[in-house]
Amino acid sequence: MSVRAKIFLLLLLVGLGAGVFYLRILSQRVFLEPSQRGEETARAKLSQIALQPNNGTTQLATLYFPLADENKIVAESRSITWAQADADRVRQIVLALAEGSHQGYGRVLPTTATVHAVFLAADGTAYLDLSNDVLSDFEPGIKSETLTIYSIVSSIMINIPSVKRVQFLIQGQEVETLDGHADLTTAFTPDLTRVKSNP
Repeated sequence: MSVRAKIFLLLLLVGLGAGVFYLRILSQRVFLEPSQRGEETARAKLSQIALQPNNGTTQLATLYFPLADENKIVAESRSITWAQADADRVRQIVLALAEGSHQGYGRVLPTTATVHAVFLAADGTAYLDLSNDVLSDFEPGIKSETLTIYSIVSSIMINIPSVKRVQFLIQGQEVETLDGHADLTTAFTPDLTRVKSNP
């Protein structure tokens, strides 16, 4: 067999291997990811339903959503039937934020975002463990990350006075940033300069 034929055969085998690898990845995206996404959405909805108490007090909660063009967050009222425990109330707020604004404001979290756990420490720190879905459909950049963080923190702390600060975890781990920009190594308190005052 000539050298040219060997090189051609080698290139053909490499191309065939790359094609098989690409098809494998493509089939995973087509067949596996939508079903996983559907399962995660269903789990999020079940969690939300489970947290709707039958005999709790229904009150107007204040939720904050981003106004990206103004680099501010804006308040929106929402009726919530509160759970008894503050940790469950934190979860309710985050799920309400994931549901999205009813007045057309910016999105804080994707609808598939899942709250894995909420832990309230004795010093008033709320540890909020979110799924990786927080990063999906996320507009990259320091501004969008910062507005997301302060929308969540402000929404939690204005409704639950026992929470003094919020520490974010992703998949049970401390992370340095949300998506490469905002520093998540410390706990957050609201930043009132970011709240748009009502006209």
